[in-house]
Amino acid sequence: MFMLRKGKSAIDGTGLFTDAPIPARTKLGECTGERISLREARRRVKNLKKIAIVEMTTEAIDESGPGGGVFRYINHSCDSNSYIRIAYNRVEFYTRRAIRAGEELTCDYGATQHNGTLPCRCQSQKCRKFL
Repeated sequence: MFMLRKGKSAIDGTGLFTDAPIPARTKLGECTGERISLREARRRVKNLKKIAIVEMTTEAIDESGPGGGVFRYINHSCDSNSYIRIAYNRVEFYTRRAIRAGEELTCDYGATQHNGTLPCRCQSQKCRKFL
C-alpha cells in the first residue's frame, strides 16, 4: 500500500507526493470535496489564481474547502504521471505510468478557467507554456 502526502513542490507551491512506488494504471483515489453546481463553481473561481475545482457534466467538485481531499495539491504537468477519470459521477485519479517513491504526482489539467493565459511551470520537455 502507498500513502500520499503533501510537500514542497518544484513545480508550484505545495504538491502531492507518494512515499512508496506505485505501479502503472493504479487507482490513487478520488475527489472527496463538496459537490456544487457548475454555476456556483464558476462563481467561486472568478478572479482566483489557484483553483481546486473539477467540473463534470452537470456539477463540480470543490476540493479547496474543508471537506476537500489531498488531490487539491496535485500540480499540473504537460507530461503528467497520472490522469483524471470522470465516470459514474465520480472524479478518480489513476497512475499513467509507474511512479517512484518520493516522486511528485502530476496531472494534465486540460482546459482550465485560465483560458491559456496562466504560464505553465511544469518544466517538462513537452511543456505547452500556458494553461
